[in-house]
Amino acid sequence: MNKSQLLLLLAVLASLGTACSRHDKCAGVGAVEFVCGPSNAEDLVLIPETPWIIASGLAAGTGLYLLNSNSRDWQPLSIQARQDRAAYPACPSPPAPSGLQAHGLNIRGGANGRSRLYVVGHGAREAIEVFDVDASGELPVVTWTGCVLLPEGLAANSAASFADGSLVATVLLMLGTSFGDSVAKRPTGIVLKWSPGDSGFEQLKGTALPGNNGIEVSADGQEIYVVSSGLQTIVTFSNANPATRLRSTRQLPMTPDNVHRGPNGQLLTAGMKNDVPECGGPPGPEHDLAALSTCPRGTIAIEVDPVTMQDRILVETPAIPAFSNATMVLPASGQFWFGTFRGDRIAHVPSR
Repeated sequence: MNKSQLLLLLAVLASLGTACSRHDKCAGVGAVEFVCGPSNAEDLVLIPETPWIIASGLAAGTGLYLLNSNSRDWQPLSIQARQDRAAYPACPSPPAPSGLQAHGLNIRGGANGRSRLYVVGHGAREAIEVFDVDASGELPVVTWTGCVLLPEGLAANSAASFADGSLVATVLLMLGTSFGDSVAKRPTGIVLKWSPGDSGFEQLKGTALPGNNGIEVSADGQEIYVVSSGLQTIVTFSNANPATRLRSTRQLPMTPDNVHRGPNGQLLTAGMKNDVPECGGPPGPEHDLAALSTCPRGTIAIEVDPVTMQDRILVETPAIPAFSNATMVLPASGQFWFGTFRGDRIAHVPSR
């Protein structure tokens, strides 16, 4: 996928809408409530040991959002810059805030209220942007420190981190492939890896899947979990030998998107319900992305045991025209929070 193709895809996804308050076209539907305003909040991560959620904005100039999961108040995230050239020598400069389109997120907790945030960035450049997060004060302070550029012509979808600072990232569509190839279950993507000291990302052979989407790593760093949106599965690879596929989930009843390791060590994923007759049934080669994203589909959130790859449905929501393009699920403050690749709100339902 070249840069012009990526921008066209983002234009299709970025139905921005207008910000709304809780009392203006933001009423809940049954148990589903909304925080309205954030545009295309494609991924969400919780700053460890705080109520603060960081949300990405997959639309031009939106960058990142900060949401208090207790009060449900939100604001655009203000970012400082202090480049660490020793750690990221090939990174040219901070991203222009007006040009950053944030996609997949990953956060790794540290000591004394500090964390490291990794953001898949589009817009002016294709890179994994790196930020320090200091949550020791009243409001989190987020400081950009560097980046790892993607290979020319490629765009990342999601990223995950290891304890030593190494990164893995997915590419959904390699050059010459399409969304139609993915839903036809033909390999389209790849996993990339970068370690401190490397000149850039390298492709991990054997990791091509139909629609390499979300990615996560095990707590001990021995395994890599990759979502195949085309197969509707999560596949486990060995970090030491990625060409070896260890195990997989069954075909899930929704199209999984992002995946994150939850507080109990289980893998959490969510997405649009597959079999919706009103939307033409399960996604297939006859569907295009625009058609899939405009026909309301219910949301399904699933928990996966990373050892057995057995899954359990956590919650299902009905088809809601204002929110039907779910990408992930995050537990926080007694709620399950849902991101979306298209819309003007973040959804949440009680987790108990």
